[in-house]
Amino acid sequence: MKKNLLLILLCCLCTWQVHAQRFTVTFSKEQLNSPAAEGKPYFDGRLLLMLSTKATPEPRFSVTDGHQTQLIFGVDVENWKPGQPIIFDSNVFGYPIESLAKVPKGEYYVQALLHVYATCQLATGHTIKVPMDRGAGQQWNQEPGNIYSTPQKINFDPKTANFSIKLDKIIPPIEEPKDTEFVKHIKIRSERLSKFWGRDMYLGAHVLVPDGFEQHPEARYPLCIFHGHFPADFGGFRTTPPDPDLKPDYSERFKISGYNKIVQEEAYNFYKKWTSPNFPRFLIVEIQHANPYYDDSYAVNSANIGPYGDAIMYELIPEIEKRFRGIGQGWARFMYGGSTGGWEALAAQIFYPDEFNGCFAACPDPIDFRAYTLINLYEDKNAYYYDAPFKKLARPGHRDYLGQISTTIEQMNQRELVLGTKSRSGQQWDIWEAVYSPQGPDGYPQRIFDKKTGEINPKVAEYWRENYDLRYILQRDWAKLGPKLEGKIHIYCGDMDNFYLNNAVYLMEEFLEKTKTPYYNGEVKYGDRAEHCWNGDPNLPNYITRLRYNTMYVQKMMDRMMKTAPAGADLRSWRY
Repeated sequence: MKKNLLLILLCCLCTWQVHAQRFTVTFSKEQLNSPAAEGKPYFDGRLLLMLSTKATPEPRFSVTDGHQTQLIFGVDVENWKPGQPIIFDSNVFGYPIESLAKVPKGEYYVQALLHVYATCQLATGHTIKVPMDRGAGQQWNQEPGNIYSTPQKINFDPKTANFSIKLDKIIPPIEEPKDTEFVKHIKIRSERLSKFWGRDMYLGAHVLVPDGFEQHPEARYPLCIFHGHFPADFGGFRTTPPDPDLKPDYSERFKISGYNKIVQEEAYNFYKKWTSPNFPRFLIVEIQHANPYYDDSYAVNSANIGPYGDAIMYELIPEIEKRFRGIGQGWARFMYGGSTGGWEALAAQIFYPDEFNGCFAACPDPIDFRAYTLINLYEDKNAYYYDAPFKKLARPGHRDYLGQISTTIEQMNQRELVLGTKSRSGQQWDIWEAVYSPQGPDGYPQRIFDKKTGEINPKVAEYWRENYDLRYILQRDWAKLGPKLEGKIHIYCGDMDNFYLNNAVYLMEEFLEKTKTPYYNGEVKYGDRAEHCWNGDPNLPNYITRLRYNTMYVQKMMDRMMKTAPAGADLRSWRY
């Protein structure tokens, strides 16, 4: 009898401990006014709970991969109705602490946010629920229509915590940028993408037109695509001097005070160059191609993202060249960009070799999957830990130029898994997966590795190699691609890239230097002790050169156009 009573008491104690860390989240009917609800009486999405030891910034802006990250926990919700409670307890997965039961006792600011999903009927026959971009480039903490709570200050004790949170705010719409004398905007409905996604899908672009564009209607211009992450408007261009009342900020990354003023100065200097008498006249384009998985599409066709490569190449670019008097021929098109943009510039040049006359790829995302950061997808068994019989050593995910580590690959993916299941976090590792992977039976991307254990799927890795490993594709198809790409490939990377991206560049260079019939005849350069975003200038610090993408490669592009333009090509109308 006493033993049974003791067992009952222990069971009750265990049950109480499991549910002691409890946050109850609800929303009211008024929140269904969010345009993200799309007229439904309920929400689908990813519900996030954040705890921060700091009052500012808000907890939703305090979750990062770095040392100073705050806490976040996440659950999927479907058909969530007003007043219906969603419970966060010790069973809910979190980052960087996996369970609320392990959160230290103390004072916190708590906030909850729902990243709203929409239902898509894909052309493949699958029905999936994903977050649509609504103007913020898939930034979950800023996306218009998402609902969230006002931060509350609480005293948290994992043994007794029991709090109620109500989502009482809607993130407001973002105003569309307006045309100016130099910066124009374009947005088109893509037939290809709309068919794939089963709903209207759009592509946009910000177009920087040359000085004298209106005064020279006879001119036809070369086109330069500046690939990169989602641009709210054309960046790095300013027609007025720096704001004299600007309060200097501090750049933790570059250890510089007043970096915001440097940014404005560089933007104004670019305007002065752009309007100077001898500066080449061409169109510079920044593309908006945010999608349900990330802030851009990687500018290629994908089983999960859809035919973004063809949509950009054969729908958006022709419309830009039509509206803004582009020459509209491959010899007069170039691409450049860094990081994601670097990979895109190189990939689009490879996949559309006749449509562009050169790419300048800085610090590109992994261009050889034998060096997928620090993972060899074809030989390693685990993405998170080095293969060893006894010793368990985590693979680093981020370093500085001195080699100091701030996170691991496992921790980066843990954060993503909290932000979204099924590759829906909107973050870096998940978009690589969404772009490169085959579609799974459920309509979502197949995992390249298990998000919790790091175990690599070799069949998915093989698919990646055949379709998106840029070095492998070049080597496999050089007899066909080489003659089309001679002189077009230029790659730049710091040898202390924060994400170890230089390792893949070394492997690419090794192949390129061995090419024959033809020799690739481009260039690969490295910056000594340079971190991420180094883009080819050995004489200036990276915090300056990263602001000069739009002028760094001008002379190389001009030289190539003069050398390769076909007979009778227009080399004069745009050089007024």
